[in-house]
Amino acid sequence: MILGIKEEEVIAIGLMSGTSLDGIDAAVVRINGSGLDTRLEMLHFYSRPYDDVLREKLKDLCSVARSDVALVCGMNVFLAERMAEAALEAVREADLTMDRIGFVASHGQTVWHIPEGDAADPYLVRSTLQLGDLSVLAKRTGVPVVGDFRPADMAVGGQGAPLVPYGDLILFRHETKGRLLQNIGGIGNCTVLPPQAGPTDVFAFDTGPGNMVIDQVVYQLSGGRHSYDESGSWAAQGRADEGLVADAMNHPYFSLKPPKSTGREVFGKAYAADFIARAKALGLADADIVATATAFTARTIAEGCRRFVFPRSRVDEVIVSGGGAHNRTLLSMLAELLPDQHVTTSGALGVHDDAKEAVIFALLGNDFLRGIPNNLPSATGAARPTVMGKLALP
Repeated sequence: MILGIKEEEVIAIGLMSGTSLDGIDAAVVRINGSGLDTRLEMLHFYSRPYDDVLREKLKDLCSVARSDVALVCGMNVFLAERMAEAALEAVREADLTMDRIGFVASHGQTVWHIPEGDAADPYLVRSTLQLGDLSVLAKRTGVPVVGDFRPADMAVGGQGAPLVPYGDLILFRHETKGRLLQNIGGIGNCTVLPPQAGPTDVFAFDTGPGNMVIDQVVYQLSGGRHSYDESGSWAAQGRADEGLVADAMNHPYFSLKPPKSTGREVFGKAYAADFIARAKALGLADADIVATATAFTARTIAEGCRRFVFPRSRVDEVIVSGGGAHNRTLLSMLAELLPDQHVTTSGALGVHDDAKEAVIFALLGNDFLRGIPNNLPSATGAARPTVMGKLALP
């Protein structure tokens, strides 16, 4: 036990700030037990959106052409301060005080991810970088903070992603149903849980861009007035160009076999700009471009299922979470592409659509503090189970 935690029950805060760059999610949860027998109750969920200026700064950090070391250095502390504010506000809204909180677990803000080393450059080894300094977060909140989970999995041969499947197994495994948990944040990632799944039965991978391309297309086409397509209403006004969707599906990422992971370094601002340029060259109207970007995301998920999931496991339900769960047009497209599966949301099963990943990082932090391995090698490709995380004390 890393902190000697012996209590069965603890109240914790899980913090998540994902590749969609939409803000910081804070889930206040009551956790009982540990490992696969953990029981969890969410007490409160709070979300602190990033403003437009900060969002664009973060996009710059995720671009080789625009990033710089000074901005990375400063943003590491700036984001930690914002994360601390989100944690404190979540506790206040939950009508609790920080002396009731056992720990905070933070994913951090990913700015770069190298799941496979670059053979042409010996310095670009397998690695990952999340910002939001743990020591600053611990000093501001006054409680122990667990974070920086991904490097430990990479150190034992994994891709450091996806990490959410560990929590998906705890929260969603079912005795008779095969389930696919599809998170649609900036990047889409899926977790496959066969009926009666155990840790070695789970497999997972990043399906490709989730909201990332859609959001950037909306931002650019709206002249910065909108950062996302609320409820998929703009896409609903257009018609997807199937030829452009098919062309986009030729990207080499989609033919890679799992385990695999990706991020903004592949499908970020530059990719979206090229997507828009190709769409405009075809004479597509703005609504058609948004519809095409939305159809592209739906197709990446459905094709990932057909290529890599259905041949291995029966899937009865596709359970969507993250920001994409609110995009009705995207969900409709996905249901049409997967007619043999019931497409629903995690919210319909009692786990808040937006809170799921923050909740799961609280689970990861809980097991870290109890010295329990909290990765799934079957999902990340790691050589063995390991305890992921680092600790900062207040």
